Amino acid sequence: MTPSYIKQSVSVPADRRAPWYRNTFPTYMGIFLWVGFYLKLAAPTIGNASLSVCLWGLVVAGVLCFALYYYVPAMLGMKTGHPLYVVGSSTFGATGGYLFPGLLMGFLQLGWVAVVASVSAGFILAGLHETSKLLFTVIVIVWIYSLAWVAIKGIRYVGQAAKYLNWIPLIMIVIVFWTNRAGIARYTPPHNNSLAGFMGVLTIVIGYFATAGAAGADFGMNNRNPKDVILGGLFGVVLGVVIAGGLPILSVAGYIGRGAGPPSYDYSAAIASVGALAPIMFFLFAAASMVPTCFSSFIASNSFSTMLPRIPRGVSTLAGVTLSAILAITGVAANLVGFFTVVGASFGPICGAMAADYLLAGGRWSGPRRGINWAGYIAWAIGFLVGVPDHLPGVPAGWVRADNPAMLYSFIVGFFVYLALAATGCRPPVIGKEEAGPAAAASSAA
Repeated sequence: MTPSYIKQSVSVPADRRAPWYRNTFPTYMGIFLWVGFYLKLAAPTIGNASLSVCLWGLVVAGVLCFALYYYVPAMLGMKTGHPLYVVGSSTFGATGGYLFPGLLMGFLQLGWVAVVASVSAGFILAGLHETSKLLFTVIVIVWIYSLAWVAIKGIRYVGQAAKYLNWIPLIMIVIVFWTNRAGIARYTPPHNNSLAGFMGVLTIVIGYFATAGAAGADFGMNNRNPKDVILGGLFGVVLGVVIAGGLPILSVAGYIGRGAGPPSYDYSAAIASVGALAPIMFFLFAAASMVPTCFSSFIASNSFSTMLPRIPRGVSTLAGVTLSAILAITGVAANLVGFFTVVGASFGPICGAMAADYLLAGGRWSGPRRGINWAGYIAWAIGFLVGVPDHLPGVPAGWVRADNPAMLYSFIVGFFVYLALAATGCRPPVIGKEEAGPAAAASSAA
């Protein structure tokens, strides 16, 4: 039997779609403008390599994110009008889609909720000049549960607020950059390892973007045509990486170069160097973080309610964000770079397998496949083992060094393993139109 999440999915009609500059571009630009992306970006990058090497690394990372992680899911979403968990049923099967990418996306979003809450609580404490662990815990609990409730009850209002809140970090990034600009020319990296710095850029950027790239299907289904997909990606992803990554690392370099305070590669030190305006900026960075918290909570809630319909939406969401709160309070979520690499290892092979499936289908969506598509599952498992970071406690050692862009290798492995397994004929057949309903019609139109 075809799962209900496929049979009940309805394609977004053409009259409800909009130009790229009204949906894809501001959404992805907002994702990169979140302070958690560039908070710890400087140490592994300009701490090893020159500013020019790292800036070129941002350009390359943005192009890779666009070409490998975003383009295929976004095109599938645009061509079919269906979200990620539906178009993913070709690569992983109708039954297999419950776990990949369905529930996996939900669980990783819980991790994002924890990360955003941890960063936001830290910024609020910085604005208050406090270091109390108890106050941090209280802020995390209030932050997570209140915003999760808002996400479920009023996500449409959050979307409206995002149009304005997303640009607050950009204004503050420019202010911090302008304050520290004089020291940029005097900055010299303490280590002379250009390769490590360049690879550090790829590791952080791609790891950060992996789930957002796969979610390109959800954004692409609101695009009108391939031009919207391309322009939205070029301006939202590539330009977003360069601006939201470039200005902060230049600011940190300038802060260190002008000797404004104790040498620190944490972007919060560059914010603090602004002076009397710094406490307000910490609060504003935290306020802008409300949007990603709500969106991540909503995506997780939607994932669980869709894939586990027998569990009430409120119950599954409450249980999920409770896990997020524990991760934030215990400090597990504070390891930003480590979290980004886990995300990249998890979704790198998913995007790789989807790209291979898209290629085999001639640049279209073949439709949902019966049961479990073991070609997709095996491609994911091998790709994950390649990409999982070996420096995290309790995580099995990966097959490549974690200081390389392991999640890029996981994409490549997922892509080629899927191609090889598909060639052996191990993919199950596509579900017929009479069984799949509207989803099958979308595959024909694609």
